[in-house]
Amino acid sequence: MKKNIIYLFSVFILVALIIFVWGYRTLYCVNVHPKKKHQAIYIPTGSSYQQVLDTIESNFDIRNIKVLEWVAAKKDYPSRIKPGRYVIDNDLSYIELINILRSGRQTSVRLTFNNIRTISQLAGRAGSKLEADSVQIMSFFSDDNNFKSEGFNQNDIIALFIPNTYEFYWNTDANGFYKRMLKEYRQFWNEKRMSLAREKGLSPVEVAILASIIDDEVTKKDDKPGIAGVYLNRLKRGMPLQACPTIKFALNDFTITRVLFKHLEVESPYNTYKHTGLPPGPIGCASVEGIDAVLNAEHSDYLFFAAKADFSGYHNFSRTLAEHNRYAALYQKELNRRRIFK
Repeated sequence: MKKNIIYLFSVFILVALIIFVWGYRTLYCVNVHPKKKHQAIYIPTGSSYQQVLDTIESNFDIRNIKVLEWVAAKKDYPSRIKPGRYVIDNDLSYIELINILRSGRQTSVRLTFNNIRTISQLAGRAGSKLEADSVQIMSFFSDDNNFKSEGFNQNDIIALFIPNTYEFYWNTDANGFYKRMLKEYRQFWNEKRMSLAREKGLSPVEVAILASIIDDEVTKKDDKPGIAGVYLNRLKRGMPLQACPTIKFALNDFTITRVLFKHLEVESPYNTYKHTGLPPGPIGCASVEGIDAVLNAEHSDYLFFAAKADFSGYHNFSRTLAEHNRYAALYQKELNRRRIFK
């Protein structure tokens, strides 16, 4: 009798051990294999549980999908689906995969933008990286009510965006994109920059407007503070800026390499040959370099500048119109020699 009890107990222990090992191997050992390195899966907002399962099956080799579903059910994942972009680098157990998805530990995306001229271009760039597409982002920024409380309008909202590389969660919507950019804008415009802007009698948006013109006008970083100084002098005297980049913007033709007299006749508030002061908004997404050039503009009594005829990218500065016209004539002559007529 005693031997029978010992035998049965031994069998029980063995069976329990087998079940434990099987269960451990089933639940905790590697049973989920990404189909490629750095496998990214996207779970859109509002996805159903079945849609998530379909996404998992199309991106992973699963040893036993029924066991995965059992684990998901035990962890109440079907009612706790979190949208996002999840990048899986390694083989996983069923539990590890469900834990990642259930916790929402998604992998961020990197969004870089510079040399952006319009909100439409920006929406396209952001929409290529985020769940919110370009149409949704453009729709958001086409409604002043979404940002007028912060002092922006459709003409100047592009001043909000400071060119850089940012990390976002993929499922960021249009409003979330705006809120994040507003946070970055406020951090960028710290007290030092605000103080420099106030010294020049400009708001951050006005700095961005002038900086966007300078970015298009000048290629050499060390020339920008000098150009900024000229424009500020003209503004103080009530002189029109006469900035060629604003003409290109008014004509919506950035292929123009030589602004002609006929171009100057365009009727637009962005025509700084016809209108004094700054245009209604930036003509592009102002660079940090351009903004800081305005804030640290060179103090001078120059009122004019003209591109050097050597095409070095630098400019000749002048105090008088007569001197400026001589420099301008040299540049025009070189344009003709190079057969640059438009």
